[in-house]
Amino acid sequence: MIISIASQKGGTGKTSTTISLSAGLARKGNRVLLIDIDSQANSSKVLIHEYQKIAKEQTIYSTIIERRALPVHQTGIPNLSIVPSHILLSNTDYELTIAKDHREARLKNELDKIKNQYDYVFIDNPPALGWLTLNSFTASDKVLVVVSPGYFELDSLVQLGKTLEEVREYYNKNLDLLGYLFTMSEPTLNTSASLQVLRQTYTEKVLKTVIPRNTDLRDAHFQKQDIFSFNARAKAALAYDKVIQELFFPSQETQEDSVSDYEKEAKR
Repeated sequence: MIISIASQKGGTGKTSTTISLSAGLARKGNRVLLIDIDSQANSSKVLIHEYQKIAKEQTIYSTIIERRALPVHQTGIPNLSIVPSHILLSNTDYELTIAKDHREARLKNELDKIKNQYDYVFIDNPPALGWLTLNSFTASDKVLVVVSPGYFELDSLVQLGKTLEEVREYYNKNLDLLGYLFTMSEPTLNTSASLQVLRQTYTEKVLKTVIPRNTDLRDAHFQKQDIFSFNARAKAALAYDKVIQELFFPSQETQEDSVSDYEKEAKR
């Protein structure tokens, strides 16, 4: 299964979600590949300790721009591999706009060659709806949209939905919406109102589990660790483990377990 983790707005917890789901599933014995297609390369910087030594030819830049095979690197987490990103990906919108080949399928063409080696592939997208995101959506089976509290965050979902429709029409008719994951939840009126609007608008597509705002996530990434390595009992670690159960092992999840304590707090 190939899953794009998407958000049109930055600062929603998209990269934290990509790292946490990838690491969580890998620690459960699944073979996982994380593809970092965001030019900020934050997933790469967390999971590859000597990332600064990696040349652009050893990153996804070589696949998107030079149409080479995906350069897969091992991480320090068993069963988790990564295709790192590079800052020069920020120039790809111009490069791909003037390209004459099937520019939206450059990632898909190479990923199709190796995807059977993995149980799950996660793609960390840039917070924009350009050619990199189109490459990701064209290569994916499903899209998980990450949403944080706020008016502009909710408003951005409209354009993201239009992009999904266009990708289905022109590039990938089988692309499916996996759901909306609400992140950075805290017991405030803003969080409560945002989550209520999200659930009323997108109903059953909104995951039952929500991710709390938790400084352990930031601290874990600063230490170049995933949340499960840093503190497996952190609120965010427990919440992401629930997300994994809800999305990938629903038969093991109970209705009571899926209701987040943080959502209950926000309603008080």
